[in-house]
Amino acid sequence: MTQPSDAETDAWAVLDTAGRHVGLDPAGAKLLRLGENALYRLPGGIVARVSRAGQLAAAAREVAVARWLDANHVPAVRAWPGVDQPIDVDGRAVTWWRELPPHRHGTALMVATALRRLHQLPPPTEFDIGRLDPFVRLAERIDRAATLAEADRAWMRTHLAELEARYAELPSGLPETVVHGDAWIGNVVSTEDGQVVLLDLERCSVGRPEWDLASTAVKAFTLAGITAEDYSTFVRTYGHDVTSWAGFETLRDIREFRMTCMAAQVAAENPARHDEVMLRLACLRGEHGPRPWTWTPVP
Repeated sequence: MTQPSDAETDAWAVLDTAGRHVGLDPAGAKLLRLGENALYRLPGGIVARVSRAGQLAAAAREVAVARWLDANHVPAVRAWPGVDQPIDVDGRAVTWWRELPPHRHGTALMVATALRRLHQLPPPTEFDIGRLDPFVRLAERIDRAATLAEADRAWMRTHLAELEARYAELPSGLPETVVHGDAWIGNVVSTEDGQVVLLDLERCSVGRPEWDLASTAVKAFTLAGITAEDYSTFVRTYGHDVTSWAGFETLRDIREFRMTCMAAQVAAENPARHDEVMLRLACLRGEHGPRPWTWTPVP
């Protein structure tokens, strides 16, 4: 029998403490995913989400965003009612959610549909949704990339500074809106009754809608994860092609760098992923030919 990893053991201990605090018994909970967050399915249609340390404010905003979207009739993951959220366990946030009904993975069309609806909403007035930060946690992930040589981390820090400078000089574009912050096909699903549901709301904020649109363009043209026809459907449905905007390459490069920093974080905990990090770095440095590139998802 495979022994649980240290990260899984730690996440379970946090879940157990939080569950006892709010009266939700985690006995019988099943680990669904262990990545940026640990997701557990509990009996009774509850999903618990255990964050990494330092994400309490982001978790509180995510719960507030979920309730705001529900009040505005925008289909999204729904916070479990009647429970104080988030629960702080030694700096790690635990939140509780309604399990989704049967659903299927998202498509480019679904992402466009969900983003059109989200981007049309006026920002909430009952809480501070915050402003988009495309560079959140990147410096921390570089510092903790234990499998990388110092020369590689130094290159990443320099590249991060260059991207920050380019972002500060972005040309004007679409009017600012509420943005999802991590809008790709993995964060959208369709339920059996045809609703398109947004997932992972922790980066929702006010910012450039192009940031959300760039994710699907990266999926199409950096990773060849969807077809050109799929991307054309996305553009027609949303009504704007972000690749025609002068600032697109900057957002694309930031997105690619975020994906690389995430892989570096995962490799620090699972060194078997180190080769994937080195591949991504080689691509960003221009050492692996033109896009599209073949990147393996992590974790």
